[in-house]
Amino acid sequence: RVMKERMIKVTYSYWDGSGHRRTLSCKMGTTIGKFLAMVQLEFHDLRSVSADMLMYIKEDLIIPHHYSFYDFIATKARGKSGPLFNFDVHDDVRIVNDASKEKEDAHAGKVVERRWYERNKHIFPASRWEVYDKSKNYGEYTIHGGVVN
Repeated sequence: RVMKERMIKVTYSYWDGSGHRRTLSCKMGTTIGKFLAMVQLEFHDLRSVSADMLMYIKEDLIIPHHYSFYDFIATKARGKSGPLFNFDVHDDVRIVNDASKEKEDAHAGKVVERRWYERNKHIFPASRWEVYDKSKNYGEYTIHGGVVN
């Protein structure tokens, strides 16, 4: 419970054909749906769109709205190219006030409108995206040729 209350910073990119990178602070227990509602307030173009019509994509996985950041951090959930959320030097989710963490190389999650996805799902990068399935093993990944645990 205490972990879910910790504040984190999530770097994301609102994607409408080009990226608009931002960072938003929220509690670790925040659901993806609630996070998308917060993102919606950051962009004038999204204010007329329901948060239900937004999607969050991380490491080529479409993250369902009912999951929280805590769900992925606590279970060290993996995506296609490594941990979905991790506290290391290549991190996109950081504990607030942790100045020792580098975030410049972060793989920011993408926020897209569902209608954009529907129009572009046959085109890269959207053609690679699939809905996250916690029972699926997305395999090991490597950095510079070495397997990473």
